[in-house]
Amino acid sequence: MSKINVASLQKMKQNGEKFTVLTSYDSTFTSLINAAGVEVILVGDSLGMVLQGHDSTVPVTLEQMAYHVQCVARANSRCLLIGDLPFMSYATPEQTFQSATALMQAGAHMVKLEGGAWLLPTIRLLTERGIPVCGHLGLTPQSVNILGGYKVQGRTEAQAKQIRDDAMALAEAGAQLVVFECIPAALARDISAELPIPTIGIGAGVDTDGQVLVLHDMLGLFPKPPKFSRDYLAGCTGGVRGALETFVKEVKDKAFPGPEHSF
Repeated sequence: MSKINVASLQKMKQNGEKFTVLTSYDSTFTSLINAAGVEVILVGDSLGMVLQGHDSTVPVTLEQMAYHVQCVARANSRCLLIGDLPFMSYATPEQTFQSATALMQAGAHMVKLEGGAWLLPTIRLLTERGIPVCGHLGLTPQSVNILGGYKVQGRTEAQAKQIRDDAMALAEAGAQLVVFECIPAALARDISAELPIPTIGIGAGVDTDGQVLVLHDMLGLFPKPPKFSRDYLAGCTGGVRGALETFVKEVKDKAFPGPEHSF
């Protein structure tokens, strides 16, 4: 299988082909994810919750993110590798440049950051200097204390317009991917159809260009998984690799996510 890059995902969007994204934090799971045919690995700051036991992503540090990016990069053979910029590591364009450099030098191919229009100068700075950017809109976990919890975003007309406007602005500023988390499926569908760059959904319906899940959620390692996830390991006779391959197949066949996983 050939290596995946941003151009690969752009071509898949143009051809109407779905792509898959999973989180990974170590070399063992990274090898399995590569073998299963997943296109993108996200080294997410979700590690703060699934590995470290925190109740949010806020405590995760840049040094911890760089360490896990290194672990994943060593075993990554074909996936596009995205590293999350953690809480308060991109408060200014200059700080973001230093933080993004650390993740890129650790082995990331792209960095992801959460937020809308306020990030436009930062995105321009990064992309002008050769650092690819993935945006993240809707439910932004690093802002959970302002949002009042893990709530669906974009349900009001004003919120929906803000998400759409932010998505367009991020793309114009140079972002090459954008994640939509926990927004209404119809809103994600409409923006994905209009946006020139590939979109990735999590709790955003079936019509985004790609789908992402947290690895620990889709393997059923938590007793109460989020509504937008599914336990792919339950009843799977092929073990972890079989569960990963089933996820890939269902996303590409548009069998996942179903209405029960969407808002």
